[in-house]
Amino acid sequence: MYAIVRSGGRQEKVAVGDVITLDRVDATPGDSVVLPTLLIVDGDKVTSDSKTLAGITVTGEVVSHGKGQKIEILRYKNKTGYRRRQGYRAALTDIQIVAIGSTKLADKDKLAVAPVKKKAAAKKAAPKATAKPVVAETAEVADAPVAKKAPAKKAPAKKAASTDDAPVAKKAPAKKAAPKDKTEE
Repeated sequence: MYAIVRSGGRQEKVAVGDVITLDRVDATPGDSVVLPTLLIVDGDKVTSDSKTLAGITVTGEVVSHGKGQKIEILRYKNKTGYRRRQGYRAALTDIQIVAIGSTKLADKDKLAVAPVKKKAAAKKAAPKATAKPVVAETAEVADAPVAKKAPAKKAPAKKAASTDDAPVAKKAPAKKAAPKDKTEE
């Protein structure tokens, strides 16, 4: 007996006990997932009626989560120096089919669920308790007053140009191109 189920926009052929890889499913390892059934084949009997299939469920158990094979994307245009390189790994979930309708998988045949890896919490840097004692010379320097730097001076503001005070120099006119010699041959 096998069934055709829909998941992630694709159709998969599954039988009881099969382990299939699907797009990431929001479930933790060990949780049960119900997949929508499109077709069931039991020997010579084929069932594709939607009313009959509504009462039959295909149940799977999440085994583990992982990433797919890396896909490398390279965009290139000739003679322009345009190159873009990109990589992608799809998030995937392994699911073991436990039951199709009334046909179920024996408990001894189930795969062991991979333990869930918890992300380690970011450790905060604690101040060190074992500080070295301060030497007497540095204590004297610490007691001396520290000279403060004077704030940086701002540049004086530019004065507005007045027409009375000074004549403004005019720019020289642009040079003209040399005339071309017209010679006939």
